[in-house]
Amino acid sequence: MKKRVVEATLVAAMLFSVVLGQGVVAKAETVTSVVTAKPTTSAVPTATVKPIATPAPIMRDNLFKFGLKKDLELPVTISAGGLTYTLEKLMFYDVKSKEAQSLMKMYGYTDDIYKTPTKYMIWTKITIGNKGSKVIQVSAKDSIAKWMLKVDGYNLITPSPRNKMLELNNKEALWNWVLKPGEKLSSYQMYGYIKDPSVISIYVNLGGEFEEKYIVKRPGE
Repeated sequence: MKKRVVEATLVAAMLFSVVLGQGVVAKAETVTSVVTAKPTTSAVPTATVKPIATPAPIMRDNLFKFGLKKDLELPVTISAGGLTYTLEKLMFYDVKSKEAQSLMKMYGYTDDIYKTPTKYMIWTKITIGNKGSKVIQVSAKDSIAKWMLKVDGYNLITPSPRNKMLELNNKEALWNWVLKPGEKLSSYQMYGYIKDPSVISIYVNLGGEFEEKYIVKRPGE
């Protein structure tokens, strides 16, 4: 009897093992295998390097219209007696041009100066500085000119800008000015001339000291 019980137990155990094994296999077949996806390499956009724009050259003069060969390129600086004068720009405009007429009306330059025989209105940008130890000025206290623009041997005199002449150290159209030691000032001045230029120079005369530089020298020099 015991032998049969043992045999029956063994048979039952074997059947359970088969069923259990089949169940494991069935479950394994129903499991979907997971494929490990390779990471997609994201495309890194290539940075577009924009070319650096070359700044346009500053037009400091229009002497080319007269076919002149410059000996010095602007800006040109001269100094004497502690005063430094830098000619930044030098433009010749036909006196009847829009540029000339607009500037004359804007700052109130006297019309009579620019009537016949005046041919050109000259517009200059300048920077002056006081490197001395005393005040330098052109005003009611000291009206003597400290520099000159010279064309073909003639000292050109700047007319008064009526709309700005009562303003000290005006930065648009210079008339009266005062510089203490160490001070600088940039502004503009107008001149008139009667013909095409051929020789151009600037000079400073102050305190017994003098300096002159030629922008355009005489032919042959």
